Amino acid sequence: MSPLVTAQNLTRIYRSKSGLFGAPQELHAVGGVSFTIDAGRTLAIVGESGCGKSTLARLVTLIEKPNAGSLTLDGLDALDSANAAKLRRMVQLVFQNPYGSLNPRKTIGQILEEPLVINTSLGKSERRAQALAMMARVGLGPEHARRYPHMFSGGQRQRIAIARALMLQPKLLIADEPVSALDVSVQAQVLNLLLDLQQQFGLAYMFISHDLAVVQYLAHDVLVMYLGLAVEHGPKERIFGKPLHPYTQALLASTPALGSVRQPSKMAKGEVPSPLNIPKGCVFSTRCPHVTDLCRAERPPLRPVGGRLVACHYAERFLDEPSPVAAQVA
Repeated sequence: MSPLVTAQNLTRIYRSKSGLFGAPQELHAVGGVSFTIDAGRTLAIVGESGCGKSTLARLVTLIEKPNAGSLTLDGLDALDSANAAKLRRMVQLVFQNPYGSLNPRKTIGQILEEPLVINTSLGKSERRAQALAMMARVGLGPEHARRYPHMFSGGQRQRIAIARALMLQPKLLIADEPVSALDVSVQAQVLNLLLDLQQQFGLAYMFISHDLAVVQYLAHDVLVMYLGLAVEHGPKERIFGKPLHPYTQALLASTPALGSVRQPSKMAKGEVPSPLNIPKGCVFSTRCPHVTDLCRAERPPLRPVGGRLVACHYAERFLDEPSPVAAQVA
């Protein structure tokens, strides 16, 4: 059975000028990323702010077109405009902020029916029935249909946003930091709802987050990005159990939720370079505690090591190292 989503070498470059007479500059937001997502599974995209996570989401949702690469969704070429109508129903997005993603002038019933008005020929009674049924699936009652978004809590609003995304029965749901704006006490409820819905509908999730504790709970596979490139990609158990790229090690070591003991030797030093001036060799070479002249001169390919893909010249050396991070996660 082929994957639901297949992305090959997706690339997004933004071009701009530096001042009125400045030379054109290129910002490589996504520098050639490949991955697959199977139905019923979750791929988490993680990394620091500015690493290209949200840009990658916009490419997969076809909000933006890549400069290079290919994208296949359920066997259809996603970059072919002839498939746009089918793909619009197949891929839906849940935004980060439930306070800003819902139209304050419309009732919840109208918000949920709107995708059906635009994309189907269903009658009013059929649209209302489907909206009420979806509200019940996300834990809302029929009495909520006449209320407006400002009358709900943050967690309830995100449930409404999830319900809206599911109205067209998509196969892929892209969630861009869907719980980061919620109270910690509410986050678990929304995450459990996403898991229940995935089991009910066989949904594939592309889950974008900077919260590694959330990723560990929800994801099946993890793709770690840095400066627009994938640096480590594989099953969650491999990534969290024994991270092999120094950047992944730094992310895990600096996340208090994954353990109380910080590891200074694993921490990244310095600041993230400008995406307008990406290092020549390994993109992490300016901050890596294990950097060598080879790292500064030659960019490592993403290659299989230890049951995952790693873009590091020296990934094998970390296979035999004890992993304090893994002990904390376990």
